[in-house]
Amino acid sequence: MDTDGTASRVGAGRAGSTAPIPVTSPAPSSGATRSSGVTGPPAGARPAGATFEPATTADPRVASPRSSTPVAPALAPNAVPVSRPSGPRRARLLVTRLDPWSVMKTAFMLSVSIGIVVLMATALLWWTLDVTGVFAAIGRTIDDVAGSGTSSFDFLSLVGFSRVMGIALVLTAIEIVLGSALATLFAFLYNLSVGLTGGLEVTLSEDS
Repeated sequence: MDTDGTASRVGAGRAGSTAPIPVTSPAPSSGATRSSGVTGPPAGARPAGATFEPATTADPRVASPRSSTPVAPALAPNAVPVSRPSGPRRARLLVTRLDPWSVMKTAFMLSVSIGIVVLMATALLWWTLDVTGVFAAIGRTIDDVAGSGTSSFDFLSLVGFSRVMGIALVLTAIEIVLGSALATLFAFLYNLSVGLTGGLEVTLSEDS
């Protein structure tokens, strides 16, 4: 029997079994990858269990959300607190221009109001003097002073209601025209004098 040859082949087989045998796996095809539906994470992606905290810079003026005590804002070293006055606020203004048209309209309305008051007061006064007999007493006194029995002075016709109200109406119309004209002239003169005097000073105050 060939014992030595068999032993030598067995020994050679054992010795050769210890050498590493390179194994190469075939690269997966694109079709297999698409069919499986499993893709790897893209480059630069975070792992599933990792957490990301943005880097923040510490600001001494902003309180940390974990601390319950608020941080007061820093004050300038020379800052002085301004105290508001307790009383009502006041403002000093200067009237530098008057609109002549507005002044004329206002003066006209005031003159008309004054004229109506004058007419009503005249009518009321005449009615009071006539009821109390003052006109009749004045007429008799004038007749006695004149001492003439042939010609008598009719005082009642001189101070009749229509005559008195007519005169009051004429005076009221003159007062309306003059008042409006003088007020408008005053507005023009005031606007001219503002350049020298600076205007009328007015102090405005809040209602307490």
